[in-house]
Amino acid sequence: MIKVKTTIFVAFIGIMIGLSCGGSDERREASRNDSLHAQLTFSGAFALYPLAVRWTDEYHKLYPGVTFDVQAGGAGKGMADALAGMVDAGMVSRSISPEERAKGAWPFAVARDAVVATVHSGNPYLGLLNNRGITREEFRKIWIEGSIHTWGDLLKNGSREKIQVFTRSDAAGAPETWARFLGSNQENLKGIGVFGDPGVAESVSQNKLSIGFNNANYVYDLTSGKPYDGLRAVPIDLDSNGVLDAGEKCYGTSAALNTAISEGRYPSPPARELYFVFKGSPSNPALKKFLKWVLTDGQQFVEPSGYVKLDGYLLRKESDKLK
Repeated sequence: MIKVKTTIFVAFIGIMIGLSCGGSDERREASRNDSLHAQLTFSGAFALYPLAVRWTDEYHKLYPGVTFDVQAGGAGKGMADALAGMVDAGMVSRSISPEERAKGAWPFAVARDAVVATVHSGNPYLGLLNNRGITREEFRKIWIEGSIHTWGDLLKNGSREKIQVFTRSDAAGAPETWARFLGSNQENLKGIGVFGDPGVAESVSQNKLSIGFNNANYVYDLTSGKPYDGLRAVPIDLDSNGVLDAGEKCYGTSAALNTAISEGRYPSPPARELYFVFKGSPSNPALKKFLKWVLTDGQQFVEPSGYVKLDGYLLRKESDKLK
């Protein structure tokens, strides 16, 4: 708050009143900010964790009396913690099942992102992958059917080098979303199970012949917008014509991918909404105030954090749920 001392008498009464009212408004707002006190806890999806941290940091600057504890552990943990009442909000990066809704799960969409397939930046076939992409059916044969074992099986180039396939070992939004894209569920994904987004990203970046999948924020560097060293996103050949067409080329930077998501050129799934989930409609006034801020002023931090903002329809829909 900026304090202003007036040392000159102002002749115009209107100006004096204006300054006085402005100062009173400022003091009242500061008083409201200082008087708001709460401790809020969040757990769950690795996908939403970086944005949740940014939001809570920015909100704490506005309301110093509101403190947050935000922990990543996978969407499954976020859902379980929310339904058990162990946290104020679970972070979930997949669709909410009818069974979870029957148990009281109350989802609140806050942003969008996507899951992408990943390979090592030094993969000897990266140039070919960037030219042809991989079709949904080929991805399915890698992760679900297990009928593609080598890079030669995939690329028809005679290679006998084995594809090292990674998946997630924890119940999470990324594997469930990726499996839904392939017409299945997480339990049917083949490959070596690795815990968490950071674990899969590290595993792929250490094996030049591997393939995995990650939430986009663990593939692209937030500062440069380019893929992290050791990782590259694998293009999807959406029309299965064996050539990556102009509209399918959206993987060079996080901005290009997010534009494709917002324009609907990247399929959903694996694009998806990200949620805060509660057991029943939230009643905590401090929590509801934070959620309203997330949908309004908080949206300015979505794109700089590497995510896609909700469109106007979803913003109105989620805002109406709080009324």
